[in-house]
Amino acid sequence: MTTLATYLGLFAAAFGAASILPMQSEPLLVALLILGDQSPWALVAVASLGNTLGSCLNWLLGRWVEHYRDRRWFPVPRDKLARAEGWYHRWGRWSLLMSWAPIIGDPLTVIAGVLREPFWSFLVLVAIAKTGRYVTLALITLGFT
Repeated sequence: MTTLATYLGLFAAAFGAASILPMQSEPLLVALLILGDQSPWALVAVASLGNTLGSCLNWLLGRWVEHYRDRRWFPVPRDKLARAEGWYHRWGRWSLLMSWAPIIGDPLTVIAGVLREPFWSFLVLVAIAKTGRYVTLALITLGFT
């Protein structure tokens, strides 16, 4: 696999994992880190960028489709939306530091759009959370190889 294809594949997996698609990017990142053919920091940067941009798509969806939240095709189930909305109201924008977390992270990014979180504060907090997760994963992986 070429370096460009590797990075594009990781970017796509990370982007998809931040969306409503049932994808994971962590196993791919770990595998690529173990193979050692690419720079670990470049892999972390690509995964972080893809995952952060995927969350930005969620924020945009939240801004745009909020008035469709009662429709069946809405990207977040009603119960998860209510849970994320409650979490967001309780902790405010700082809850976006949990955007890396499974199950609650993606709905939080949609809720941030629904509740009109300013984009720049959203972007900074989500980038910190997503990058922190990938850096931690890389350090753990490289510590064991």
